[in-house]
Parts: sequence; C-alpha cells; structure tokens
Amino acid sequence: MRKVLISGCSGKMGRVIASVIDSREDCKTVAGVDLFTQPYGDFPIYKTFDQVEGDVDVIIDFSNPAALDGLLTYAVNKKVPVVVSTTGFTKEQIQQIHEAAEKIPVFFSFNMSLGINLLVELSKKAAQVLGGQFDIEIVEKHHNQKIDAPSGTAIMLADAINHTLNDQYRYVYDRHSQRKKRDKNEIGMHSVRGGTIVGEHEVIFAGRDEVITLSHSAFSKEVFAVGSVNAAMFLADKGPGLYQMSDLL
Repeated sequence: MRKVLISGCSGKMGRVIASVIDSREDCKTVAGVDLFTQPYGDFPIYKTFDQVEGDVDVIIDFSNPAALDGLLTYAVNKKVPVVVSTTGFTKEQIQQIHEAAEKIPVFFSFNMSLGINLLVELSKKAAQVLGGQFDIEIVEKHHNQKIDAPSGTAIMLADAINHTLNDQYRYVYDRHSQRKKRDKNEIGMHSVRGGTIVGEHEVIFAGRDEVITLSHSAFSKEVFAVGSVNAAMFLADKGPGLYQMSDLL
C-alpha cells in the first residue's frame, strides 16, 4: 500500500485525485499540503511542507508554480519521488525540476492524459510526413478559471513538433499586434477561455487546398487524475531520474 501526499489537495484537481486514490487498493492518501486546510477526507492537511508529519512514499503535485520551492526541498530532503503535474512554470523553475531529478525520481508532464500523449505522438508523425509544406497552428480551449495561457499541453505539443522539425520554428502568440503575412517557420498558438471547458486541443496542419486536424477533448478532470495516480505508482520504486508519460506507456 503506497502512502501518497497530495500537494494542492484542496483544489479541484486535488480533490479528484483524492477520490481516485480512495477507489484504489494499492495506495492511500496519508497527507495533503494546501493553503486551505479545511479537512474533507480522513487525512491531515498542512499549510506548508515544513509541517508535514509521518512518512510518505510518493507525492502528487497539482498545485501552483509558487509552491515549487517548498515541494522540491521537501522531496529532495526526504528522498521522496514526486509527480509534478502543475503547469505555468518559468524556464528557471523547469530547470529546478531537472536538477531535482538528479537526486530523486521525478515524473514531469504538462498533461497526464493517455489520449493527449497519443496526440503528441500523432502530431510528431504528421510533422515528419508533412515537413515544411504545411502551416502549423495549435488551438487550446479551457475553462474560464484557468490562469496560464497558452496551456502547458499546447506548449508540449509545439515543442514535440518543433523538435521533430529540428527546432526551426518559433512560436507566435499574438498576431493582432503585427500586420504582416504569416512566416513559414512559425507555429501559431491560440488560447480560448470560457465556461467549464475541461480541456480541448487541436493541432492544425494547413496546406494548399487541404487541412489536416488532430484533436483531443477531455470531458472530465478524472482523466488527468487517473494518469497522475498511475504515474505515482509507477514512480514509487524507481531510482533518481526524470520520467515522463512515454516511460509509463
């Protein structure tokens, strides 16, 4: 029975993760960390990592980039594997995550959905086939409470495509500020925020007289929660290193 600590346990995703863990027999939530400490389950909630009592086997983080320092300090000092599923990190914070992975097991992904990670692989294959012949645009849609834009998943998709094409492309987020034709070597990134959209991503390859669209829609936050718990169980007995969804698959 793996003992799990949920970072960001009082948020919407944290609560779904706790529910998913509660339905399984191979793990149990033993603690949570969140600024909001009103209990809702049979585990204690601490305001900071410094206050956490007892041992844990793995951490699942679905919190806020501001919590990264405390999270990594605790994980490294206690030698606890951590699944980082939060988005909106700076380049410097991503570097911190990579440095922590030299000391402990770290599972880092911008999206924990199996379907999204399949979309990444399909997009890479399309980029290989279509090369520089098609313009590439990415459209992502999320609920009106999401703070970061573009989404971490959209960036993950763009990075995967760009690496496949030898990193020749630059990302364009805001075309209304410039009046000129679209450059050949760019990937357009567009964000929609509204209602209760859980998450939708489209990768558009637009060529001469034909358009190919690859898309994924999430209808529940549970797909991300299930993925993060599966990642935690996968990570619990691994050695130091940076792991991602392709390793789990």
